[in-house]
Amino acid sequence: MIDDDTELCKLLDDYFTSEGFGFAYAHSGDRGLDLLASGQCDIIILDVMLPGRDGFEILREIRNVSSIPVIMLTAKGDHIDRVIGLETGADDYMCKPFSMRELSARVRAVLRRFGASLEIEPHGVISLIDLEMDMKSRSVRIGGKGVPLTNVEFRLLESLLSCAGKGVSPERLSVDVLGRGYAPYDRSLSVHISKLRRKLGPYPCGSERIKTLRGEGFVYVFPENEVSEGSAS
Repeated sequence: MIDDDTELCKLLDDYFTSEGFGFAYAHSGDRGLDLLASGQCDIIILDVMLPGRDGFEILREIRNVSSIPVIMLTAKGDHIDRVIGLETGADDYMCKPFSMRELSARVRAVLRRFGASLEIEPHGVISLIDLEMDMKSRSVRIGGKGVPLTNVEFRLLESLLSCAGKGVSPERLSVDVLGRGYAPYDRSLSVHISKLRRKLGPYPCGSERIKTLRGEGFVYVFPENEVSEGSAS
């Protein structure tokens, strides 16, 4: 955990330790990065409001060197904070004040999703047109060039590719990718879709890879099998 609230860190240390977790905390971003470099962390809980460099800047540094799952904490409950965190590469977020039981449940859910992605390694490589997705190395290449994705983006692409050419509902994606039910007012899924779309870019012919089906969800389309203008955007 990276948070400058010493009392909160101590409370969560006691709680997570009693839940069977190993727990370590740092009160600054730089010290937190040192903990990450130790190679003994499986997940990071990162506060937005840190002294000196804020949580967003620390998250960017983490994403430069690691795809470790990150849950962001914000005291503001601000929609903009949540969007920035997700766009920067956070896997989930929570607003302060929060229930320790809920935070523990979120941690377990994120770790399960991360672990589940490792269980499908035997499936090998998924190839579609110019895209290559290696389940073993958890890497994606387009036209032979690597595309860096967060854990959530990787799972999202996997779900869309598994139904390529067919629409996938936001309800299914929310459960499969984010590990929670879909709420229309929650923009998390749309933020991740937008980020993934930008990273993948269009097909060489200029058409989009991921389209939004109004009232239905999202679809990874084939260049020769694009949905009609009246049903997608």
